[in-house]
Amino acid sequence: MKILLTGFEPFGGNKVNPSWEVASKLNGIKILDAEIIAEKLPVAFKRVISILPELISKHNPQIFIGLGLSGGRPAIMVERVAINIMDSEKPDNDGYKPEDELIIEDGPVAYFATIPVKRIIRRLRREGIPAFISNSAGTYVCNTVMYLSLHLMTKKDPKGMAGFIHLPYLPEQVLNKPQPSMSLDMMIKAIKLAIEESVKEFKGIGESAQMGDESSSLS
Repeated sequence: MKILLTGFEPFGGNKVNPSWEVASKLNGIKILDAEIIAEKLPVAFKRVISILPELISKHNPQIFIGLGLSGGRPAIMVERVAINIMDSEKPDNDGYKPEDELIIEDGPVAYFATIPVKRIIRRLRREGIPAFISNSAGTYVCNTVMYLSLHLMTKKDPKGMAGFIHLPYLPEQVLNKPQPSMSLDMMIKAIKLAIEESVKEFKGIGESAQMGDESSSLS
């Protein structure tokens, strides 16, 4: 069984991107006999649309999880929905600024994540990691990756899973600005747990009964 885990190159003046820092550290490891394959994506709309189908075809994963940076978020944010739109006032790393463009012509308006969003959040909270549902992945490249991965994985195998998780800044990224951050070790632990719960869901393994009060408000 294979997990395709993607992260992004730096963008927006950042020297590092925690999404790739996390993904690269998990490359090649196995979780519940599922091998993680990490790939770095460009922060570029057109190149992502070209590259992502090639990666999914090459690796043939059962589960796809994309990671991205959402600076200013105080916690792990598991995305619930991706929409069929590319729109940005700021250019991507290729200088491109789409306006009201479809990702897939004649594609569905939106896709819901097929990884177990609430199950992942419950597990992270049990392990002491702040995590929430996000109901908007935005309209930048992260949303494009989420939407396209769900489109491709659904066509490839209806049993396959796909989703997207946004990460906070790393501490070194906020030394001179009053923004929340999270340690790299905690982010790595969070994504390991997210993958573990996704693999369990895929294999039909039930969720732990130790749910506690964290199930009452996940968003």
